[in-house]
Amino acid sequence: MDQITAMKAFQTVVTAGGFSAAAKLLQVSHTVVSRQVAQLEALLGTQLLNRTTRRFALTEAGQTYHEYSTRILEQLEEAALAVTRHQVQPVGVLRINAPMSFGLQELAHWLPAFGAAYPGVKIDLVCNDRFVDLIEEGFDVGLRLAYVLSDSTLIIKRLATCEEWWVASPGYLQAHGTPRVPADLAQHNCLVYSLMQKANLPTFTGPDGAAHTVGITGSLQANSGIALRAAAMSGMGLAASPAFLVHQDVKRGDLVRVLADFRQRPLELYALYPQSRHLSPKVRAFVDFAASQYREPRW
Repeated sequence: MDQITAMKAFQTVVTAGGFSAAAKLLQVSHTVVSRQVAQLEALLGTQLLNRTTRRFALTEAGQTYHEYSTRILEQLEEAALAVTRHQVQPVGVLRINAPMSFGLQELAHWLPAFGAAYPGVKIDLVCNDRFVDLIEEGFDVGLRLAYVLSDSTLIIKRLATCEEWWVASPGYLQAHGTPRVPADLAQHNCLVYSLMQKANLPTFTGPDGAAHTVGITGSLQANSGIALRAAAMSGMGLAASPAFLVHQDVKRGDLVRVLADFRQRPLELYALYPQSRHLSPKVRAFVDFAASQYREPRW
């Protein structure tokens, strides 16, 4: 008797809920599965299942054996995967969730290169700014920009640090003046990101290490960084924006960075994915590719 095969048969009977269902999954006859479980019971010298014509129940010994055999079979599968995973090509649908602004402005720059490197992967990208439960909504991996992430059952990998810059159009600054210290913001029309906590009370750290907190007001608040960037470029006011979103605008001169000597707490870019004994090749490939994009600062 092959004990591992018999153990798999027993496990399949338990998880499938019966001998017939197990036989179908294992693609063998009902008789074969029944014989394998009976041989296993004979080898162990104890009854694992109480059988009737329509149902079965685990005995106390069967429950104990089920728990141990589950771990054994998982370890065998893990050992096989450890040997072969480097030979497995990433394939299948990869569902990615990302913040709207980051997905449209930043991720779009390098995601095509990932697709070209792994042609067997079909990408399903969903961008939004609401809370998303990656497991419940069936995502393989998520990208997050946050000051800190709360405790999670997910695996978290930090990819990069992103500063927030205060920016305005040259025309706005010409008309209203350039703030030199954080307190000056109180005299300006400040465009506020509504999803940020205490957005109307930004805190800065000055060159001397001193903290500066200022109350700000403005004629626009929005839950979209892209909308605030567009408003700032139109000359509407000053906006605090992640560097990834505006660094090219600043480079071109369409926006001007102000208060550069006064820093706010930076955002951190993370990749998150569900815990698994067997991280799929497509998720591993994506996370590694994303990390490679941020080994050197992009903004």
